[in-house]
Amino acid sequence: MGTPSAPRAAPRPIVLGLAANRGQFGLLVAVNAFVGAVVGLERTVVPLLAEREFHLASSGLVLSFVAAFGAAKALTNLLAGGLSDRLGRRPVLLIGWALAAPVPVALLLAPSWGWVVAANVLLGVSQGLTWSTTVLMKIDLVGPERRGFAMGLNEAAGYLAVAASAFASGALAEAFGLRAAPFYLGVAFVALGLGLSVLFVRETLGHAHEEGRRTAPASREPALTLRQVLSRGVWRDPALASANQAGMVNNLNDGVAWGLFPLLFAAARLPLPQIAALVALYPAVWGLAQLLTGSLSDHWGRKGLLVAGMVLQAAALLEIALVRGFVLWMAGTVALGLGTAMVYPTLLAAVGDAAHPAWRGAAVGAYRLWRDGGLAVGAVAGGVLADLLGTPAALAAVAALTLGSGLLTAWRMPETLARRHPGG
Repeated sequence: MGTPSAPRAAPRPIVLGLAANRGQFGLLVAVNAFVGAVVGLERTVVPLLAEREFHLASSGLVLSFVAAFGAAKALTNLLAGGLSDRLGRRPVLLIGWALAAPVPVALLLAPSWGWVVAANVLLGVSQGLTWSTTVLMKIDLVGPERRGFAMGLNEAAGYLAVAASAFASGALAEAFGLRAAPFYLGVAFVALGLGLSVLFVRETLGHAHEEGRRTAPASREPALTLRQVLSRGVWRDPALASANQAGMVNNLNDGVAWGLFPLLFAAARLPLPQIAALVALYPAVWGLAQLLTGSLSDHWGRKGLLVAGMVLQAAALLEIALVRGFVLWMAGTVALGLGTAMVYPTLLAAVGDAAHPAWRGAAVGAYRLWRDGGLAVGAVAGGVLADLLGTPAALAAVAALTLGSGLLTAWRMPETLARRHPGG
């Protein structure tokens, strides 16, 4: 007779909250930092590579890599949300990292600009899968109580890594040339992000299901189809629709900044280290300030921060368009980073507030479709305007659009924090 098998351990109970899940939450912060670092490699080097190695004279052509990245990421965000609700968060995260692996090598060896654009399509797909799932996993783990703070940590990690990577790639390009050394960093970032995800990240979909079970019976609802979620987010649901348009305009001005800032600063004959510093300063302030702004949205509410942040972004873009010189541009990029930090985690938290856990993944995916679609729209529109009117006029036009988005948010968006915290 065989010996009786040992009794199976009882499944670990699911507990929501940042303190109870701090180990996995911290790990996901680190993973998202590597996600941001991969894309940060491009913010300084690739626009200059377009001009100096591939000899592109048109701003529209230079920004084509941003448009390709933004379009691919936007569409993949939509897919990632629905997939992660059905298959789980972790498998989608791993697929995203696997797709990132060839990108640094392709950029390193690219014989033509078409290769760079194609690599950015793949990078956009990878970023859509990896960043979307790290966002959802953090929302799952913390539950409703500290959602803004969780999104602040998530976005801070990602964009501080974008900034550090942008500065490091600029420094390496200054020392060793634009092509090789910066992209060796990318190989290391992908290897570390993929390794951490494979070895240590655990599935969090059960936490979303647990939150759904705890939701008050009056607010329970079945999972919506993707078409229903998209329909709500166009106009019918004022919270989701307002978040979607504000997110799109926010990333529209980021797409313009990504492509045109290095060209604007280079045209003023700033040395490469100063260009790298300015390009890195904007996401650095954006990343660092989110540690505060995400938490503030949990206490002050979402709407006020969103409106103020969009207005500040508009003022900063106009200032950058009208002035010249390293110090004045530095002030503008700091203001732009602060305005973006007020908006970015707050929008994600607002979507998390407005969406039921049963269809939250699809809602976040739809929001990120609109938001990252702004990168593509901004790259195309900014490039055309810069070619026709000049870079300062393109930045001024985007500033006006950003102000209009803030005013629309002030008029239409309800305070979403009250949906989950009636006395808050």
